[in-house]
Amino acid sequence: MCEIKYHVKLPIFIARQWIRHRTANVNEYSARYSILDKEFYIPAKDQLSAQSTSNRQGRGDLITGEQADEVLKILKEKNYKLGILSNGTPALLNELIESNNLKNIFDDVFSIEEVGIYKPSSKVYDLPIKKYNIQKDEVAFLSANTWDVSGGGNYGYNSIWVNRNKNIFDNLDYKPSNEINNLKQLLDLV
Repeated sequence: MCEIKYHVKLPIFIARQWIRHRTANVNEYSARYSILDKEFYIPAKDQLSAQSTSNRQGRGDLITGEQADEVLKILKEKNYKLGILSNGTPALLNELIESNNLKNIFDDVFSIEEVGIYKPSSKVYDLPIKKYNIQKDEVAFLSANTWDVSGGGNYGYNSIWVNRNKNIFDNLDYKPSNEINNLKQLLDLV
């Protein structure tokens, strides 16, 4: 038997497809804790799709920003402070905000670079609390990532799981009291 190894750099969702179809054995070297200037991939808006609800590997319906735009504008009109709290770099986050025309929607962008440690460290979740001098339970914290929902909830936020694909919440030490399937449902919670 002969084994051939290739070293390739590609988006992780493609590497995961290789693994799912058992056409490759992959040692994944993550860039999560590295600085990779201009190494991220932002797909074109017309290529964004939800995950298929029938087979978990295929693509579902195209995601439109109309619903998100509508909900964000309603929250903004109600004078809620809207922010992004991310493990991403300020450059990446600002580029995403600019390319999606959201500059006038978000009041703040909080990046882990301000504290030098990744979520779920409490130092990251402290950022909006310190800036606005508010209590932890005054924050509605939304994420589609169960580890992030758990981290925010353990910190004391009102964590809300955005579960568009009817997945099962991972076995973690925190379960959110609120789960939504679309952003419009958020309006019933705030």
